[in-house]
Amino acid sequence: MALGDQVYAMREVAGVLGVYEHHGIDCGSDAIIHYYKGGEVPTIISTPRDLFARGSRIFVKPRSLAFLPHIVVQRANSRLGEQRYDLLTNNCEHFANWCKTGRNDCEQLAGFGLQIDRYNLPDLRRLIEGTVSDRAPEEAISLFHDALGNIAAAHRTLKQEYDKARQDVDTWQRVATAALQRDREDLARAALHRKVAAQKKSDRLTEQLSELVDVQLTLEQNRLRAAERSS
Repeated sequence: MALGDQVYAMREVAGVLGVYEHHGIDCGSDAIIHYYKGGEVPTIISTPRDLFARGSRIFVKPRSLAFLPHIVVQRANSRLGEQRYDLLTNNCEHFANWCKTGRNDCEQLAGFGLQIDRYNLPDLRRLIEGTVSDRAPEEAISLFHDALGNIAAAHRTLKQEYDKARQDVDTWQRVATAALQRDREDLARAALHRKVAAQKKSDRLTEQLSELVDVQLTLEQNRLRAAERSS
């Protein structure tokens, strides 16, 4: 890692998907600025790397186009203390992408397979935040059920693609090893090229799966609250 890097850590979430990806900006001196959710309100703060990682390995998010490192750090520092976390429009990845590239986007939400176009953004946000007082409890529960089913279908599809990509990584590594043992460096290079492509696909699918964790957990919690209202 280096000053100004966009970094992320994978975290285990028991019983749900098994992975969670959290983004931040490496600001040097053992400090990472990120949206910290450990307090009452999610807040952008600077924490030591070990607190950011929570025992996991920290990875660097590669960027072909980005601000100079000191500009990235300046941008991250400019938002210290912010408490405007929003899963759909201002989550940890939105923040880190904005610092690094100037784009306030989230690749995970854009590509993970949830058919957001089935819901308009205010409706989806109300579902996620649980603010569905304008609807009858029975209607809210039905909407929650549809959204959760949509997420489950997306997860199944992406998980199958992820498992296949991981198998391809292992397969091409074995092919490369066997080729080297037979002094076929040409075949080994070709196999390693395919391994790298499979690894990139695996990483992309992991990113796409990660945001489903927050959405699924929050929707389920709010579905239970709506069910309590109807009882």
